[in-house]
Amino acid sequence: MSYTIGFQAKNQKGILATEAATANQAVAIIAALRQSSDEIKFIRSPQEGEMGIEMLLLLAKEEAEEMPQRV
Repeated sequence: MSYTIGFQAKNQKGILATEAATANQAVAIIAALRQSSDEIKFIRSPQEGEMGIEMLLLLAKEEAEEMPQRV
């Protein structure tokens, strides 16, 4: 499932967006954006629609549980 993260970089007026292929990648992008003081404006996926960070974290957890364990 793909995710679009909209954010506003500090000292910028427009909203930028980036794509992530998985919920775990989206969580990593959000963490990096937060460290750089960028403001998250939206998180969206074609399947789930608009969501908050808490919902994204839940989806990432479910995604990790569904992935086959490597030995």
